[in-house]
Amino acid sequence: MVEAVQGAGVVVTGAGGGIGAAIARRFAAEGARVVVNDLDGARAEAVAAEIGGTAVPGDASAIVADARDALGGTVDVYCANAGVAFDDGGQGLSADEKSWATSWDVNVMAHVRAAEQLLPGWLERGSGRFVSTVSAAGLLSMIGAPSYSVTKHGAYAFAEWLSLTYRHRGIKVHAICPQGVRTDMLAATGTAGDLVLKPTAVEPSDVADALFKGIEEDRFLILPHPEVAGYYQLRAADPDRWLGNMNHLQQKWEEAR
Repeated sequence: MVEAVQGAGVVVTGAGGGIGAAIARRFAAEGARVVVNDLDGARAEAVAAEIGGTAVPGDASAIVADARDALGGTVDVYCANAGVAFDDGGQGLSADEKSWATSWDVNVMAHVRAAEQLLPGWLERGSGRFVSTVSAAGLLSMIGAPSYSVTKHGAYAFAEWLSLTYRHRGIKVHAICPQGVRTDMLAATGTAGDLVLKPTAVEPSDVADALFKGIEEDRFLILPHPEVAGYYQLRAADPDRWLGNMNHLQQKWEEAR
């Protein structure tokens, strides 16, 4: 058992399935009191019933107050897991501005709004934990998914900013950056996901395991796919080589479609 989360009040957004549900299950198994959030109320209720948690359905940007009430007044851990992705169908910048706005709102601003509501209390007491499900796309970009790649870079940057700004005041921040995970979102990535993500895809429970190992080791960056570290280093050390490799993948994808 991880002592840091036993008895803690935990909120997991987008927890009606996939990574969020796996994270909620793991926190409950570790002795935490868990609020399960999802836009789909029935799915939130089902997961909450399974783990002995409390369902608080609705927009992830607007549930902090209700979640706090459900936990008796205090949120100790907030998992900003809800996310959206739009497949551009191989057409480049074909997504309309509404899709870009939705991606920005869910993948970035929902994190910002939650932090704005949580930080005053956390800073006053000197503790709090913010978990951001970012994706390797936030470190490396993803072919066929411009709005997802851009906003996940934003999610990573915000998590990084939270950590560098508040870690000396007791705020713990973790950024989870998996590649392919066997979820509905992976299934929706189409041929790009088949090429890049599915060959090394892991189970949602593997992501939860990686998160808890990261919590135990007090690490900011959590990589369920360890090879992502090497890709990230290559991108930083030789951007042109990295971009060339990614463009090769793009061409391979275009030929396969």
